[in-house]
Amino acid sequence: MDSSSEERIEGQIQAPEPAIDPPVVKKKTKMVRLTQQQIDLCLAYKEVKISDDDKRPKLTESLSKELLARIPQDRLDFGQVEKELMKKFREEREDILKQYYTKGYAEYEVFDDGEDDDIVPARVAPPGRRRARNGVVVKKNKAGEPSIRKINCFHLDHAASLPYFLEKTTFKGRVFMTHATKAIYRLLLSDYVKVSKVSVEDMLFDEQDILRSMDKIEVIDFHQTLEVNGIRFWCYTAGHVLGAAMFMVDIAGVRIFYTGDYSREEDRHLRAAEMPQFSPDICIIESTYGVQQHQPRHVREKRFTDVIHTTLSQGGRVLIPAFSLGRAQELLLILDEYWANHPELHKIPIYYASPLAKKCMAVYQTYINSMNERIRNQFAQSNPFHFKHIEPLNSIENFRDVGPSVVMASPNGLQSGLSRQLFDKWCTDKKNSCVIPGYVVEGTLAKTIINEPREVTLANGLTAPLHMQVHYISFSAHADFPQTSTFLDELRPPNIVLVHGEANEMSRLKQKLISQFDGTNIKVVNPKNCQSVEMYFSSEKMAKTIGRLAEKVPEVGESVSGLLVKKGFTYQIMAPEDLHVYTQLSTANITQRIDVPYSGSFEVVKYRLKQIYESVESSTEESDVPTLVVHERVTIRLESEGYVTLQWSSDPISDMVSDSVVAMVLNIGREGPKVVPAEEAVRTQEEAERVAQKVVYSLMVSLFGDVKVAEEGKLVISVDGQVAHLDGKSGDVECENATLKERIKTAFCRIQGAVRPIPLKSS
Repeated sequence: MDSSSEERIEGQIQAPEPAIDPPVVKKKTKMVRLTQQQIDLCLAYKEVKISDDDKRPKLTESLSKELLARIPQDRLDFGQVEKELMKKFREEREDILKQYYTKGYAEYEVFDDGEDDDIVPARVAPPGRRRARNGVVVKKNKAGEPSIRKINCFHLDHAASLPYFLEKTTFKGRVFMTHATKAIYRLLLSDYVKVSKVSVEDMLFDEQDILRSMDKIEVIDFHQTLEVNGIRFWCYTAGHVLGAAMFMVDIAGVRIFYTGDYSREEDRHLRAAEMPQFSPDICIIESTYGVQQHQPRHVREKRFTDVIHTTLSQGGRVLIPAFSLGRAQELLLILDEYWANHPELHKIPIYYASPLAKKCMAVYQTYINSMNERIRNQFAQSNPFHFKHIEPLNSIENFRDVGPSVVMASPNGLQSGLSRQLFDKWCTDKKNSCVIPGYVVEGTLAKTIINEPREVTLANGLTAPLHMQVHYISFSAHADFPQTSTFLDELRPPNIVLVHGEANEMSRLKQKLISQFDGTNIKVVNPKNCQSVEMYFSSEKMAKTIGRLAEKVPEVGESVSGLLVKKGFTYQIMAPEDLHVYTQLSTANITQRIDVPYSGSFEVVKYRLKQIYESVESSTEESDVPTLVVHERVTIRLESEGYVTLQWSSDPISDMVSDSVVAMVLNIGREGPKVVPAEEAVRTQEEAERVAQKVVYSLMVSLFGDVKVAEEGKLVISVDGQVAHLDGKSGDVECENATLKERIKTAFCRIQGAVRPIPLKSS
């Protein structure tokens, strides 16, 4: 930027005062802008040793002279001076970086010696390309990480952070964009990585990050409703660029409408932004143009073609700095149609200098159905994006600048690239013209030349007179004030949040909207970047009865029992039997049954239960089996001698009751030893022996088949004509076949070990 075209900032940079007294004589000071060399030095991550030659930055030179002058000679210590100097330099470096990151350049105060500086000041860094000092800061809101990200369009200010966000952060949510946006997203970001003049270690993401992010991006069609974690959302056509979408988000009945970049004016290939069918609770809307007003489309198209035709008729050249995608396609359609209608221009070439746009043109040709009716009708005869009078231009080396021509090149701000090279080459010829077709960022060369300064600073740092004509004809596909005003007046959201705009324009737009909606309850806010806005909405939680429960209207005061089912932010009450009908869930009853050892009287169990529980009833379901029911939950039966059987349908309360009953029954068995007469003990032992013999016989039959009981408890076993005799007491086996004998002996030993207790022998 030309330093003569910018206001000098008069003031003083405050620095910490040293401990010693300041000099009595006050010297005149002045503000000097840092050179690019000095800024590059401050941007370096490592400390750089400053040379003592004539090229050392004047900042450190003035600081060193001042410090040496202030320190008394008797205290002069060169080591201390160096330490103080480096400390002072770091403080100044902090201030320089702060200025650079804030406004794109830096100034410092020096003593005015009356001499003119011959140092070329640094160019203003474009705000969108200034490096973050400590890397990218991902601002988290108080509620934590978002679960959904919705991308409005493929432009870098909306999509460029996505690879970093998906691959370099802890984000585990889902990302949605339209089909056309996803197709161009990959091409645009890949080109961005290739042309970025950033070191590998400073790159936020690489080509592999972009490819991996493609796998995580999901697509959404216009008007398609999706739901994630109870949050419903769908999108509308936004105009602006191919694939751009406005999103409506429904969270617990609160609807938030986010326009992103949008345009309510239909152009040559895109539809106008749609109007939602209902008013949202919050509208987050762009304010790029604030209170400015665009010219009607036919007026600006005529101005555009007239400027170009006049310039070419005078033998001049036309430079159109534009984005690679978006408005460029609109302008190319205008130029191609104008050339087709003016045969006298057919010999004058039109160049489009953007390899990226050439790649993306296939996407435009693919998504014809996403465009307006004019393009779809034209596509029935021929593809409107197969230009007949426009040629691609890959580099300035391939450009034969031998006569009148029209060149559309990127970037639109004239910061660098082919558009800057052609501007530096053509700006001194008054026959040439530069047509700026849309919004340009503050601090860029394109923004500067709109005011038509006498001189401009070239890319090499030299100054040159600006003789070429500069025309600002806005083809920007952002809504202007009439569009925004009409859109909000029809939508009438109670809360409007202004975003995506320059601070001053946003403030003017806010005041205009406040005046427009004066007397209503509509609120307008314009938060700063990273500033959170809190809004509170009160809503009643309503649960609807469905299925069998809805067949009968309950009386006043009557209780309704059912399952409360929550899905997202909706509530329903239904009978358990209807759960599988209205949801993907199903019910199941778990019946628990347990046998508890108990050899006492069943009346004792009943007595103890009544001491603990209020409701213990004798059941008459099975008259021959003693049965008790505790609180209509747990059934207790004496089905077999020596055991008490508990049965219940499992639920937290019934499980707790059954646990207490089991503990009580087991505790009754431990209350004291049972005294048994000797005769009864002998009978019990003999009975146990008979039972054991029966078990052994049954198991041997199951293993060998033909088993008969002989005299004195012996077993006769026949297998395939071989006969064996087994002594059931000693375990001896008599058999001529050794294999069969070993099989029988092994089986008998295992059965004995299972049915008879281990004998305990005294030591």
